Amino acid sequence: MNRQITLAARPVGYPKESDFKLVETPIPTPDDGQVLVKTIYLSVDPYMRGRMNQARSYAANVEFKEVMVGGVVAQVVESKHADFASGDIVNAHIGWQEYGVSSGDGLRKIDPSIAPISTGVGILGMPGLTAYFGLLEVGNLQDGETVFVSGAAGAVGSVVGQIAKIKGCRVIGSAGTDEKIAYITDELGFDAAFNYKNVNDYHAKLAELCPDGIDVYFDNVGGEITDAVFPNLRLKGRVVICGQISQYNLENPETGPRFLWYMITKRARIEGFLVSDFAEKQAEGLAQMAEWLQQGKLQYQETIAEGGIEKTPTAFISMLKGGNIGKQLVKIADPS
Repeated sequence: MNRQITLAARPVGYPKESDFKLVETPIPTPDDGQVLVKTIYLSVDPYMRGRMNQARSYAANVEFKEVMVGGVVAQVVESKHADFASGDIVNAHIGWQEYGVSSGDGLRKIDPSIAPISTGVGILGMPGLTAYFGLLEVGNLQDGETVFVSGAAGAVGSVVGQIAKIKGCRVIGSAGTDEKIAYITDELGFDAAFNYKNVNDYHAKLAELCPDGIDVYFDNVGGEITDAVFPNLRLKGRVVICGQISQYNLENPETGPRFLWYMITKRARIEGFLVSDFAEKQAEGLAQMAEWLQQGKLQYQETIAEGGIEKTPTAFISMLKGGNIGKQLVKIADPS
């Protein structure tokens, strides 16, 4: 049987275990041109929270009794597709389930000789590409600039900071625990960082740590920290909107300050993006990220929940509350 996690209720505030349901269905059989894959690692990511809402955003939301969306590292069990063979390790988008069928569209082979296969949904997957294209393409990063990253110890933010260091930039980060601050400064090489839970005046803290201003702000969290960035931007500063995780679980939207005045005085630019905007450049981005990883210029950390598919809701909720360092994964099975 195939065990799946489906949506049982629309969350109010933070999701609860009861918003999900574990169900069993027969393992599907692939038709001609399809492959059957078995999940090894399952990725949980902030964007999934928005897909649990009723209102449609940039993509179709999950309906009741539907399998939760998500990417996995999987192994091909049976193939009726010319490009894939039994035993291949792949990145697939089959959601929160142990087995799934794919037509091959969006299925990407993972080379275990480059890095552990778990990285296929981490630094060498969607989060790594999000950091790469968000910083370099959307942020138009220039050598030697000052970069501020919120959510800096997460799967995306931790990579953003390291790429900025590779480009010779000064990098400041914020995160929610002292352990995370130590990780990004002592291990990842951020020049400075602060625990936002211990700071009352974000504007003053950013002015202290970025006395010459911020050239690029990579925003993963939104809220008060983001509001404080705008008066601290340098002329021609760029604000890259990747995520707003501080806002995803609010029952009542926050009222923030009006900051567009600073976009005039700073002659700044603010732009949001989705990593899918750069689908045609995915191979280029993965090749560069793999090279930096093999050269030791990039590091990564994974928080892996053990215990199978039933642990996925717990891992997801923990990630939304900041319980992870680096990429949050759920281990579903061992490869054959």
